Amino acid sequence: MSDYEHDYPDHTQTPGFEAGDEKPCNGSGNPTFYDVIDAARASRRDFIFGGLAAAVAGVWGIGVGSRGAMAAEAGGTPLLGFAAVPVNAADKVVVPEGYRVQVMGAWGEPILGEMPAWKPGANSGAEQGMQIGMHHDGMHFFPIEGSSVDGLLVVNHEYIEPRFLHAAYAGHELDADSVRVEADGTRPVDDVLKEMNAHGVSVYRVRKEGEEWKIVEDVRNRRITARTGVEIGGPARGSGHMVTKHSPEGTGARGTFSNCAHGVTPWNTYLAAEENWAGYFVNRATEDGEPSLPREHSRYGVRTEERSYYGWERAADGADETARFDATPQGGDAAEDYRNEPNTFGWLVEIDPFDPKSTPVKRTGLGRFAHEGVVFAPATAGRPVVCYSGDDARFEYIYKFVSRDGYVPGESDGAMLDDGTLYVARFNPDGSGEWLALAPGENGLTPENGFADLADILVNARAAADLAGATKMDRPEWGAVDPVTGEVYFTLTNNNRRTEEQVDPVNPRAANQFGQIVRWKEAGGDHAARAFSWELFVLAGDEDSSWDLQGEPLTADSMFACPDGLWFDPNGRLWIQTDIGESQMNRGALEPMGNNAMLCADPRSGEIRRFLTGPNGQEITGVVMTPDARTMFVGVQHPGASTMPEDFAAGRINSGFPDYDGSVPRSATLVITREDGGVIGG
Repeated sequence: MSDYEHDYPDHTQTPGFEAGDEKPCNGSGNPTFYDVIDAARASRRDFIFGGLAAAVAGVWGIGVGSRGAMAAEAGGTPLLGFAAVPVNAADKVVVPEGYRVQVMGAWGEPILGEMPAWKPGANSGAEQGMQIGMHHDGMHFFPIEGSSVDGLLVVNHEYIEPRFLHAAYAGHELDADSVRVEADGTRPVDDVLKEMNAHGVSVYRVRKEGEEWKIVEDVRNRRITARTGVEIGGPARGSGHMVTKHSPEGTGARGTFSNCAHGVTPWNTYLAAEENWAGYFVNRATEDGEPSLPREHSRYGVRTEERSYYGWERAADGADETARFDATPQGGDAAEDYRNEPNTFGWLVEIDPFDPKSTPVKRTGLGRFAHEGVVFAPATAGRPVVCYSGDDARFEYIYKFVSRDGYVPGESDGAMLDDGTLYVARFNPDGSGEWLALAPGENGLTPENGFADLADILVNARAAADLAGATKMDRPEWGAVDPVTGEVYFTLTNNNRRTEEQVDPVNPRAANQFGQIVRWKEAGGDHAARAFSWELFVLAGDEDSSWDLQGEPLTADSMFACPDGLWFDPNGRLWIQTDIGESQMNRGALEPMGNNAMLCADPRSGEIRRFLTGPNGQEITGVVMTPDARTMFVGVQHPGASTMPEDFAAGRINSGFPDYDGSVPRSATLVITREDGGVIGG
């Protein structure tokens, strides 16, 4: 979810974690999404009202550009019942008139154990393990007994900002990755412990008391970190790819991190996605003086430099727990070192929030890549469970998993995700699409072509998708399924590496900074189908470079850039969150967009309005409501991250959110309600 591009020196924060994906790793010749669009249209109006619209009209039941009129004729109640807020570039949260905002669950708030108080950037590593982690991302509210005022809030923590995490860094010389390294090249042990404990997932009880929501001590409160024991589930369990010194049987691993978006299963468990995990590892193996990595490392961007992003493998005590981040082969076989440790990451991790003693399980049947998140189609008794996931990197793919077995309410559990078929999407020029199976013997995935078995395919899902012929996309991030129509939406955040040769003048731009949202309908309305029909829902940008569902430019009230978070509320409103990278925010072509924001769309008419803007340097990410839709939880990630190095060194940080007391900024959760107690957005 965070971008890896920097326009100014890369020590503004940890490299790789600034505007999205890991370094480009897709060298296949598969067509890009823009190649597909180019083939489908010669001009904007031809695309919207011409050939492609006609091709999909029979499936969608209505032509592009006329849905708004149809909705009006149907007499439907407008979904957007609030006045749009303006673009904002100030260090504050702004919501529509008639709404109120409470800040809750900031980084460092205690939730378990000894409940250590937050000390601005100065808690120990052990204390951080009892506190809410850093850089909030995907989240979900799990009601307790159906309540809309009492439940468990589960929040992902994507990465860290070392400058703010360690108050002791003030006045210290920092390296290019904004971390402190001792003269002998080692990292301070407690620094590493604190960084590992600031990652992962927080589970804690929240309850409304009067007009305010509060964190409640509860036996279910829990921290899952980069150190927590996990199980390997699914087809890769026990395979040679999973064998490590820690688990010679290939059945267990330690930790989850780089947790971006999430998913919620039909059986009410939480899936934490592992996104930009590759740079946490280093593999210095060489052949003839050049890096020599297996494809399960090279295709994902495992580092070949002297150390990983944070250098955890260089902790001064040399403990096995941190040495595992060095994936350089050092023993006779995989059971003697950590050459396979990177293979235990890049998965979706299932967590039962109601059972604090349960062990998280990495569901390998869903494939290994830079998972932004996962979204499930509505589950139907007797039918397969279906879920979708995007690989958040430039020129990567959109995937779908279809379970082998039918869903049994009250009985089905995570084992359903261990048996089934993983597919990858191909978008055709005529508005049609197809799902390509990533399974042994299908689409060229044979031993002769380098794929020994299903475990090999899933561990190397990107390479399998390359061979199958999937369509290269522009950073597929969050997905959402319309609860009314079943249509599937995905954000495509941006792609500044696309060349002029890949577009024509009226299509999404070369060096595209703005992004777009694609949607599709599965054949026959069956999410398990092998075919679909697609269209662009909106092309993001300013008033001169965008168009909406009706083919009209976005306005001052609706324009946005870099769509990322995406979520349908129970009433069918589509919430869109933006992720303009820190180095691009309020600069250049993105200056008119201001700070990152959240908008709301009517998926039928295509109308979009800006609902919320956030403070300086942040990304708005993570959104969920209580069952009665009268309380909304929204995440604010990495406020102040756009602070320049020279300003940080001088004690000038460009955000005070949420405390505004002169201490370091903190990621936090916003609790949004209407002053009249009504439904959010209506």
